[in-house]
Amino acid sequence: MAYGATFAALRHRNYRIWAAAGLVSVVGTWMQVLGVNWYVLAETGSATSMGLAVLLQAIPMLLLGVWGGSLADRLPARPVLIGAQLAHAALAAGLAMVAFTGAGGLPAIYAISLATGAVSAIEGPIMGRWCSTLVDRESLGNALALGSLTHSAGRILGMSAGAVVVAVVGPGMLFAINAASFLAVVAALFAVRERELHTGGPVAEAEVADTSIRAGFRYLLRQPVVLVALAMAFVLGSLGRNYQVTMAAMSDGPLGAGASGYGVLSSVFAVGTVVGAFLAARRRELGYGVLVAAGLLASTLQIVAGLAPGTLSFAAVILPIAAAAVVIDTTVGTRAQLDTDYAMRGRVLAVVGVTGSVAAAVGAPLLGWLSEHAGPRQTLVLAGVVTAVATAAAGLALDRLRGRRLRRRVTRALAAPAVLRPVRRVASRAARIVRPAPIAARAARPTVPHRHTVAGLVSTTRPGHECPACAAPQLVRRRSRLSRTGV
Repeated sequence: MAYGATFAALRHRNYRIWAAAGLVSVVGTWMQVLGVNWYVLAETGSATSMGLAVLLQAIPMLLLGVWGGSLADRLPARPVLIGAQLAHAALAAGLAMVAFTGAGGLPAIYAISLATGAVSAIEGPIMGRWCSTLVDRESLGNALALGSLTHSAGRILGMSAGAVVVAVVGPGMLFAINAASFLAVVAALFAVRERELHTGGPVAEAEVADTSIRAGFRYLLRQPVVLVALAMAFVLGSLGRNYQVTMAAMSDGPLGAGASGYGVLSSVFAVGTVVGAFLAARRRELGYGVLVAAGLLASTLQIVAGLAPGTLSFAAVILPIAAAAVVIDTTVGTRAQLDTDYAMRGRVLAVVGVTGSVAAAVGAPLLGWLSEHAGPRQTLVLAGVVTAVATAAAGLALDRLRGRRLRRRVTRALAAPAVLRPVRRVASRAARIVRPAPIAARAARPTVPHRHTVAGLVSTTRPGHECPACAAPQLVRRRSRLSRTGV
């Protein structure tokens, strides 16, 4: 089966199996997210209570994420992932029981949400390390981009189908569907061929033996390029990515679009993530230049979004911002795995996950507070300026750490004949325009004939031309020097 560059990772049998199971699981996961939000809102009528359920799933990642990374580098992935999927299925079945019977009520929903977040925190780094072994090194970036595409498509399908199911049957059925979806992942884990996995190269015995969290942090501190990329991702994630907050503030405020407009903008943002996943998958290599370019594009468009006059113009800017966000996430994940040792990959991925969680936790309330006190438009413009400056600074730092590759590329580009020829032509013309005096002086010479007699012949020269008679002695002397030197 032949695949183009966009779907290069699908040539690996293991990845094809995993991608299909992942799509089923993501659809079920977003159904459950919708079901939990709907259940809590229906029981309490409070958006704050709904946000608490989301927060309870995010807190374990902040506390247990690095432990999950250490386990990822220490334990075999397949049995741990099978256990995690079965735990997720049991927790989803528990949510379904609460929704159908009412037993436990809201406290049970909160407790299950917290337990789900804890399982995800341990499972996340192990899952990331496992997925990196399904394809070879050259296809890793494409595999991550297709993973983003799967997640975006699954989110759209899950939320759309979930909205229909919850309106007809109720949230309990959404939880039951999600519980069944994890069985597809378990089946895929058994179907993956162990002999076709791609592990990293040989590593030192000391690195294999030391699987502690402290060793992971020591290693990461010796990777300044990855640290700069993570710092850039944190700024972009906190101030430039919490569009669930700023879109709601703009819809309710300057745009006057209301809840329906917010729904439209959320759909446009979801479509933008799919577009970004396609763009990332089409690239043969996701390097730091792509990361900086996407960051600058998203920051500039965020400033434009703050100045958008209406809902349609705001939506037109939101779509490429969402695409750039997916490219940024995919590039950071790709570089974090390709530019670090395989023995440290789980702990590095855990730090990447914690960075994203902290950025969301810090940025969402900050942007909400700024939108309330300074205004949504001013918040978008200010955040866009800050992220643009931070991205430019990160780009300069990355260029210096990587041997000034960008500066050399710019220098080579400027020295290319295609650039030099027109520049020289323009400079020559400008010089003739700015300094016409010598030409004018030659043209103003008197038209008196210049007569010489050479070998009995009379030569007359016109103004501005070289007299052959005057040039003759110089020619004789030049020929004499050449004959003496033997030329």
